[in-house]
Amino acid sequence: MRWMLLVDGASGGAWNMALDQALLEAAEREGVATLRLYAWDPFTLSFGRNEPATRRYDRAAIERNGMAVVRRPTGGRAVWHADEVTYAVAAPAETFGTLRETYGAIHRLLAEALMGLGAPVGLAPDRPAVGVGAGACFASAAGGEVVTLDGGKVVGSAQVRSEGAFLQHGSIILTGSQEEVAAVTRGGADAPNVVGLARLLPPAKAARDTVVRAIAAAAARAWGVPDAPATLPDGLRAATETLLPRFRDPAWTWRR
Repeated sequence: MRWMLLVDGASGGAWNMALDQALLEAAEREGVATLRLYAWDPFTLSFGRNEPATRRYDRAAIERNGMAVVRRPTGGRAVWHADEVTYAVAAPAETFGTLRETYGAIHRLLAEALMGLGAPVGLAPDRPAVGVGAGACFASAAGGEVVTLDGGKVVGSAQVRSEGAFLQHGSIILTGSQEEVAAVTRGGADAPNVVGLARLLPPAKAARDTVVRAIAAAAARAWGVPDAPATLPDGLRAATETLLPRFRDPAWTWRR
C-alpha cells in the first residue's frame, strides 16, 4: 500500500471537507492511501451527509450565534469542531476490509496511540448504530469507538464508501463538552458524554502537537505510513479547489 501523511494547520470547514473528499476520490482513482491530521479555523458545526439538519437544528439560532457550519461528505451526526485533533483516513476499499472492519482497525490504531501517551482508553463494545436523527455525535458511542474505561466518548467518527475506496474521519477531543450542539438542537438534546484528553493526561501529553505525533508514529508502525509529512500535491490542491463551491453552498449544507 502506498501511503501519504498530511499534517495540516487549521482551515475553514469547506476547505477541510473538500480536501477530505478529494482524498477519497484520489484513493479510488489512483490507489493512494492518506492519513491526514488537521484542525479548524473558525470553529465549525458539521452535519453528517444524510442528517436531517433542517428538522433537527435551529438555523436561526446558529446564525445568531455566528457559528460556522458545513455538511460533511460522511455519515453520522453533528459535531462541534473546536479544540480537537481531526483525523482523516482515505484509502482503497480493500485496505482494512468491510466498513465495520475498517472502523475497528482505525479506532484500534487511535486507541493504541492514546494509550501510548498514558490515556486510560479502550474501544466501546458492539451495539446497534444510532440513527442520524438522534442528535449530536458525542451523545453516545458507537460500537468500536474510542472511549474511557467508564464509557466517556473520546473520539467521534464517520465514514463513507464509494465503489472502490473509503473515507473515515473524526474528532479526537482535547477540551470542550460539545454543549454547542445541544444549544442549537430543537427540543433539547441528550447531554453529551464527552471526555477530552486534557482530563486524562498531563498538559504536555494532551497538547495538539504531541497527540499528532503519537498518531503519526502509531500509523508508521502499524500501516507503514511515512514518518515525514508530505506537501499537498498540486493535483490534490486543484481537486480541492474544484470541490470547494459544493461545501460552501448553503443548498448543500441545508439540503435536508
